[in-house]
Amino acid sequence: MVMKIITFSFLICLFSKLQGHCKSDINLGFTLPLSAPIEYTPGFIGKAYIMETETSSRREPSFKAALTMESSEYKGRYLCSIQVFFGDVRVWSSGHYTKMYVSNKCIFELTEDGDMRLKRSNKRVGWRSGTSGQGIERLEIQSTGNLVLLDAMNMIKWQSFNFPTDVMLSGQRLDVATQLTSFPKDSTMFYSFEVLRDKIALFLNLDKLKYSYWEYKPIENKTVNFLRLGAKGLDIFDDNSHRIGRIEQPLTRFLAIGNITGNLGLYSYKPDKGKFEATFQALSNTCDLPVACKPYGICTSSKSCSCIKVMSNGDCNSNEEEWLSMKRLCDHEMVELEGVTTVLRNGTEARNVSKERCEELCKKDCECRGASYSVSEESCVMYGVVMGVKEIERESGLSYMVKIPKGVRLSDEKSNVRKWVVGLVGGIDALVILLLLSGFGFYYIRKRRKSLSQPQPQLQEEPIAE
Repeated sequence: MVMKIITFSFLICLFSKLQGHCKSDINLGFTLPLSAPIEYTPGFIGKAYIMETETSSRREPSFKAALTMESSEYKGRYLCSIQVFFGDVRVWSSGHYTKMYVSNKCIFELTEDGDMRLKRSNKRVGWRSGTSGQGIERLEIQSTGNLVLLDAMNMIKWQSFNFPTDVMLSGQRLDVATQLTSFPKDSTMFYSFEVLRDKIALFLNLDKLKYSYWEYKPIENKTVNFLRLGAKGLDIFDDNSHRIGRIEQPLTRFLAIGNITGNLGLYSYKPDKGKFEATFQALSNTCDLPVACKPYGICTSSKSCSCIKVMSNGDCNSNEEEWLSMKRLCDHEMVELEGVTTVLRNGTEARNVSKERCEELCKKDCECRGASYSVSEESCVMYGVVMGVKEIERESGLSYMVKIPKGVRLSDEKSNVRKWVVGLVGGIDALVILLLLSGFGFYYIRKRRKSLSQPQPQLQEEPIAE
């Protein structure tokens, strides 16, 4: 089936080239339909390439714009969108925020009055650029990968760069209050990379909760106005367009947020390997990622995950939605975990308070699930989710507390000991050792049984001398 999809996509582009459409622009009145298989096919991806940038060098792939159809989570329905590809990497999609579903056919058109549209087979419009009557003359894909609608004076009336998704291309600009977003599959949370006045930052978003887990501030606390990605890396500019910071990485072609890890990467093209690779990552340590482990899990120093047994069954493998549900946690108790902290920031903060006061504040707040406390700063930060927890040095002056239901007995704690309530911290390491010891024991027992079951050689009796 995969080969059929690839062949189908190639023939569409080949046919378009013969008709003069697989170039860098198309004119008003252009229409292209794309049909799905007669029978609904899970995993189906259909692409009809309609435009391609001209590249002077074969050491780097070109940009292509395509009409695409992909099978969705809804059986019998396909996602329809306009997408821009850099080689095999999707760098922009009209369906990033607004999903358009079709049953059998998706139609792309650039109308005579200059509106770019996606329609269903019943002619109902599911997405549009909203540029009717603005003097549009053609659609073009530029050498930067920017998809633009131009008028007779070559003035840009609409551009994909103004609607960022999860990728920022070289030459693209992001202003203050704009962001890139990445949506993990089958999850209610998402990641965002945002431009703020005092910094740029990565955020974990869940319902109304929002916590940063990586930040970069320019030198001397300068005010940020916009970012621009260039060949030398990501540049940060102030209100006077002066560069006040740079994440340097030569030959950068795009920046992207991973939809699984939430990590931020700068990517360059490797001609010898024929693919893009991350030459810079904001977070190089696995345990610094907000989802290195499941909710109520701890990322240990060995990069394995341990479970905080906060539920009666202590099951960290239960449904993620159950862990992340926003049920109010009232009439619960607080327990302290020593030697751990969370990578999340920007929680509700209280300063000049004791650890006991921090515990009470979270305990009385029905939306609080966990809190971190700093002895040196006398600072308490409360969180509505228990995520991004990692193991640290015991003597760091930091402590982390979680809320648990009353009456839940955790680990083998005594009545006056409420410190470590982590179920098998470093449990993976212990499990490996246990398996090795069990293996040696099993091998010894089996060998012993085998030797006992084998017939022993009979000793001949020597005649007794008379």
